[in-house]
Amino acid sequence: MTDALNPWLELRRLTPARIALGRTGTSLPTHAQLDFQYAHAQARDAVHLPFDHTGLSEQLAERGQTTLLLHSAAPDRNSYLQRPDLGRKLDEASAQHLREHAQANPGGIDLAIVVADGLSALAVHRHTLPFLNRMQAHIDQAGWRQSPVILVEQGRVAVADEIGELLSARMVVMLIGERPGLSSPDSLGLYFTYAPKVGLTDAYRNCISNVRLEGLSYSMAAHRLAYLMNEACRRQLSGVNLKDEAQVNTLESEVPNENFLLKDAD
Repeated sequence: MTDALNPWLELRRLTPARIALGRTGTSLPTHAQLDFQYAHAQARDAVHLPFDHTGLSEQLAERGQTTLLLHSAAPDRNSYLQRPDLGRKLDEASAQHLREHAQANPGGIDLAIVVADGLSALAVHRHTLPFLNRMQAHIDQAGWRQSPVILVEQGRVAVADEIGELLSARMVVMLIGERPGLSSPDSLGLYFTYAPKVGLTDAYRNCISNVRLEGLSYSMAAHRLAYLMNEACRRQLSGVNLKDEAQVNTLESEVPNENFLLKDAD
């Protein structure tokens, strides 16, 4: 079938999914095979890319935010990948540093923002600043008291619970690099917990995933997170009992009683 007669080509322009790759005999064409290998290499590189916490700290300082650098109990990347449990807690030096900070700043806080490399430091490098720039307006409007931005090397999601507990934070938000896919090596995940403490399971967290230019926009992610945080403060809970019911503008809501898919049907 020629390109002009291939209906899949129009769909390929709308998605990064690997469809309509063609074939050479019973195999993939060379260009499709090379593209797959390149995407796989990008995903592997994202997993092993070192966390540039110095560069991120400098960027945050330019927008007037202080940072604290901590480290999980995983001493290196290999340990982090082989022992997920070590990434879920702070090493003793970091925990003590956080205790001292909390003692020097008594009274607790409303919100702790934690940034960890996770499985894609690339996602953190690319998307942390643009997302926080949009989120800050919601934080300022609510009047929440913030801690310094906490940067964690070799961190996993649950380490935010320990950080929130040590800071006596009412809420904690974790920004973390998600597991890379073959079309998304830089996907940022947001994990929100109300009343964080050590030992909570995923059932007590809300997740907003795929924050990146080709996925969920920074503004939409900030809007959804702000909704969850406001509702959590009102209802004093998070997780499976707190649903994302944020009102957002859609094509259908902008044009009442008109389905854009059927607009030209008649």
